[in-house]
Amino acid sequence: MGAFIGRQEEKDLINGILDRENGAILIYGKRKVGKTTLIKEVLQSRQEKCVYYECLKNTMKENLDAFTRELVRSRILPVFLSFQSFIDLFTYLNTIPEKLTVVIDEYPYLKQLTQPEIVDSSFQNIIDNHLGNIHLILSGSHIGMMKDMVAENNALYGRFQTVIHLKELDYHIAASFYQEKTSYEKIAFHSVFGGSPYVLEKLDPDKSLRENVIRTILNPNSPVFLYVSFLLMSDYSNTINAERIFSVLGNGRKRYRDIENQMNANQTGNVLKQLKTLVRLELIKRAAPINRLDDAKKTTYEINDNLMRFYFTYIYKNRSALEMIGPESFYDEYIAPTIRDFISRRFEEICRNYFSIRAKKGLLPGLRNIGSYYYDDSRTKTNGKFDVALDYGGKFSIFEVKYLKNPMEPDEIHHELGQIRDIKGLEVFQIGFISANGFTEQEEGILYYTGEDIYSAAGKGF
Repeated sequence: MGAFIGRQEEKDLINGILDRENGAILIYGKRKVGKTTLIKEVLQSRQEKCVYYECLKNTMKENLDAFTRELVRSRILPVFLSFQSFIDLFTYLNTIPEKLTVVIDEYPYLKQLTQPEIVDSSFQNIIDNHLGNIHLILSGSHIGMMKDMVAENNALYGRFQTVIHLKELDYHIAASFYQEKTSYEKIAFHSVFGGSPYVLEKLDPDKSLRENVIRTILNPNSPVFLYVSFLLMSDYSNTINAERIFSVLGNGRKRYRDIENQMNANQTGNVLKQLKTLVRLELIKRAAPINRLDDAKKTTYEINDNLMRFYFTYIYKNRSALEMIGPESFYDEYIAPTIRDFISRRFEEICRNYFSIRAKKGLLPGLRNIGSYYYDDSRTKTNGKFDVALDYGGKFSIFEVKYLKNPMEPDEIHHELGQIRDIKGLEVFQIGFISANGFTEQEEGILYYTGEDIYSAAGKGF
């Protein structure tokens, strides 16, 4: 495993709580996003005693005994003692004079064979009454159950000094795993592999995108293949018709009616319920154009995770072909012809995130929202979408995004300019272009960003 990358803000938050006399922290995020690694990275620099326990899919009592054995192994307890409840155990730990940090990972497993309300109520009692010398960190991967813990009707509501929702590394941090690649290649790697540190550590930065795809996600024995085809869905596939929905979505954005029709759901409403659950679990996302946020007909759904999107676009329906012709031929026949289109759609999201980063730095004063812009021009009888739109209270900055192998040419720029300027009712005060490989020429009055500008996250002032 390489050096720890990123997560400085989260490390500072955790250390800030651990520097206090006591307190409780909640950390959650999907599997393999780096929760455990983050916790251990923080704890190894601390002086106080600490114990880490990962819950089992077992009863409360069996988890309690296993946790007690871990306390013995960590030399916090001298011998095994039989406790009747976690409250009893923490009551005892609270008598130890030294400061102690306790990490209970995969906390939702405690609820599988016990009423969830009883488990949360027990830990509410522990946090309120038995953390005199203890810092408690609860962590978990089941996003739905972890979100429930901070809901107002939950016993644990308001009990945590900080709640950290750990997400994948963004494009700029993820690219640190393949630092020497060109910006064009970095866009491609992130668009395919996403930002899970677990996945990024499995890549070979000296090899091409094709070589890395072949040796990881097209290799049934690779940890990356197993991660995307099984681990990502293990908590959800038994209760939600997730695989079929992901298969319908693939690399596209689909409206609800289109999803329902392709699943032959006969307008029962069940698909909508499933979509809402998957959105809550952050496996898919719901999106609408920046100028049609309340228009249900323009609302679409898409897969949230780049690697899972890649899997369901290319592999899920073609597993037999992959097994029959092998990874190299499969890449050349099934992936290579459309991979640039796949990457270009993800590049749009990278660019929107770029402007979000700049806005958070205070570099875009007056900005209200970031998204795509839908147009339906009756005069020219055209409709479509502009890739990136910045809303400044009804006036817009419009950017067209191009993932081209070569620099963008003036003819294409002029064509796009005419299209933007022809839209009736669109108040534009800035027009720009983002080209992964730059431009052959640049004209006055237009904003230009290259792939390197987007990667640097420094960019140009407005």
